[in-house]
Amino acid sequence: MADDKEKRSQAQAVYEAATLGLMFPVAIGLGYLFGHWLDGLLGLRPWLTIIFTALGVAAAFVNLFRAGRGDQ
Repeated sequence: MADDKEKRSQAQAVYEAATLGLMFPVAIGLGYLFGHWLDGLLGLRPWLTIIFTALGVAAAFVNLFRAGRGDQ
């Protein structure tokens, strides 16, 4: 019984680490792509790409801090 709980705890830790590892590039990539798309649509190159990439980085860090605090 104790081995099952320990294995689940380890699996949960691996799952959380993988989630955090994927969250950063996905948030940044989505911010970049959305900004790039808006730049092409509105002709404001490169400002919206820069702004939305920065927002993607900020979102990734906010999610990291929430996961660290356990607020998920």
